[in-house]
Amino acid sequence: MESKNVYINDEKTLTSEEKEKLLNQNKRLVSDFKALKLEAEAQKHWDLFYKRNETRFFKDRHWTTREFEELLTGDHLTSQTQTLLEVGCGVGNFVYPLIEELDALNKHNKFFYYLCDFSPRAIEFVRNHPLYDTKRMLAFQCDITNEEIQQHVPSNSIDVITMIFVLSAITPKKFLLVIKNLHKLLKSNGIILLRDYGRYDMAQLRFKSGHKISDNFYMRQDGTRSYYFDKEELAKLFLENGFEIISNSYIHRRTLNVKEGLDVPRIYVQGKFRKL
Repeated sequence: MESKNVYINDEKTLTSEEKEKLLNQNKRLVSDFKALKLEAEAQKHWDLFYKRNETRFFKDRHWTTREFEELLTGDHLTSQTQTLLEVGCGVGNFVYPLIEELDALNKHNKFFYYLCDFSPRAIEFVRNHPLYDTKRMLAFQCDITNEEIQQHVPSNSIDVITMIFVLSAITPKKFLLVIKNLHKLLKSNGIILLRDYGRYDMAQLRFKSGHKISDNFYMRQDGTRSYYFDKEELAKLFLENGFEIISNSYIHRRTLNVKEGLDVPRIYVQGKFRKL
């Protein structure tokens, strides 16, 4: 199995066949009633997801320090304790590999970690991990689309926020609320590190009629949802809400398995945004 990241600024150019697939998705949309029901039951669907899959679904994210060097070097690792908030921590596939890597490299690992997720069951898995340590982390359930997170995290207290495939799971109508809430939590010059699904990713093109909720927003078979981002709309979302852009690009990734004859193209958006 081989994989390669290619960073580009331009959106993917669709083939005629891919354009036809997108048109076919419009033949039957998710009804307004169903869309409202999915929104009302979003937490239930994610909790069921973790009930079915437990800790087996997502691979540990060992790539994060390669993509986000801010986790290893720079102003965010000093002699003073720094704070990191992981939004949508799942079962710990980001934080625990990061802790292991920093400790193994003998880095001055002075992060205090806040870990939040929409699913109470996911938080249970995080707390039951052997590396969970209340002296260096706090895991809690919350809905990032409202201000309840401020019951756990003080305003203007966070140095680094990570959002790895999280914003896409939220209805686009609430993106603005999320960014505003995170802005309140960050210190001045604090940063958000983000990776998410990009426009015309393979997964988007595979959706059949009956799964599209609205433009670029879809319902999966298990009731969870996914949005596919254009990097320009992502830039606008942050620029208009008190951030500057450090970087913002598409990642085109191909996963090749010669033995099985698989060539899987993926498209992600990745950005770094600093609070002004």
